[in-house]
Amino acid sequence: MRTYILRRLLQAIPLLLGVSAVTFLVLKLAPGDFLNTMAENPGISAETIDSLRHRFGLQYGLYLRNVFLHFDFGESFSRHQPVFTVLREGLGNTLLLAGAAALVTWCLAIPLGVLAAVRQFSWVDKTLSVLSFMWLSIPEVLSGLLLLFLAARTGWLPVGGMHSLEWDQLDLAGKAVDLLRHIALPALVVGLIPLAGRMRQMRANLLDVLRLDYVTTARAKGLDERHVVFKHALRNAINPLITLFGFTLGSLVSGSFIAEVIFAWPGLGRITLDALLAKDQYLVMGSVLMAATVLVAGNLIADLLLAIADPRIAYE
Repeated sequence: MRTYILRRLLQAIPLLLGVSAVTFLVLKLAPGDFLNTMAENPGISAETIDSLRHRFGLQYGLYLRNVFLHFDFGESFSRHQPVFTVLREGLGNTLLLAGAAALVTWCLAIPLGVLAAVRQFSWVDKTLSVLSFMWLSIPEVLSGLLLLFLAARTGWLPVGGMHSLEWDQLDLAGKAVDLLRHIALPALVVGLIPLAGRMRQMRANLLDVLRLDYVTTARAKGLDERHVVFKHALRNAINPLITLFGFTLGSLVSGSFIAEVIFAWPGLGRITLDALLAKDQYLVMGSVLMAATVLVAGNLIADLLLAIADPRIAYE
C-alpha cells in the first residue's frame, strides 16, 4: 500500500506541472497585469514600476523552483502578503464548506437511493426520481439565488458571510451554532446538485446487486429482506460510489467557488475572483495549484477508501 501511495504521489507531479503551465500560459496571454494597473497611478514613478517588475516578474522556471523546492508561492501584489498566507485561511474555509456539502450529499444520497431501490416503482421511488431530475436541471447559480431570496424574505438563516457581528462575544457553543447557521445555505447549494446524481446511481447499483444469484440464495435460505439488503447487497452496491468520491470532492470544491461568491463566503473562490479582477498573477497561480492538489488528494483518498471497503481489492 505504501508503494502504491508513493507511486500515486509521484504521478501527481507531472499533473500539477501541466496545470501550472496552462495557468501560466493563460495569464501571459491575458492583456495587462497588476503592475500595468499600478502604472496608471500618477503618484508611482516609472522607475518604481520597473523595479517592481524586475522583482516580481512571473518567470515560470523560477516560480516552479520556489514552489517545489522552497514551498514559496510568491507575494500577492494586491494584498501585500505572501500568497500562502492569503490562501491558507481561504482554503480552510473552502474545505470546510466542501466538507459540509459532502455530508449533505452522501448522508442523503445513500439512504434515499436505498429507499428508492427497495420501493421500486412505488410512489416513493417516482417522487424521488422527479425531485432528483428537477434539481439536476436547476443551475447552481439559480438555486443559490433562490435560497438567498428565501433567506432574505423569511429571516430564518443569514444571507451571507461566515460569522455574525457578535462572533467575538459568543461562547464556544454559540460560535458553533452561528457557524452552522451561516454554512447551511451554501452547503445545500453545493451539496444538493451531486446528491441527485449519487442517489440515482445508488438506486441503480442496488437494483443490479439485488438481482444477483448470491442475493437470491440468501433469500432462499429464509433471511429477512432487511438483512439481505443491508448485510449482503448494500456493501457491494456502494463500492462504485466510493470510486466517485474523489471526483465528487473535486466538484464540491469547484462548486464551492460559485456559492462563495453568492453567499459572500470567505473562501478560495472569493480570493481567486478578487485576484483575477486585480490581475494578481501569483495569487491566481497559487489558488489554481491548491485546487488541483485537492482534486488529486481526493482521487487518492477514494482509491484508499475503496480498498478498505472491499478486501478483495489490493494495490501493488
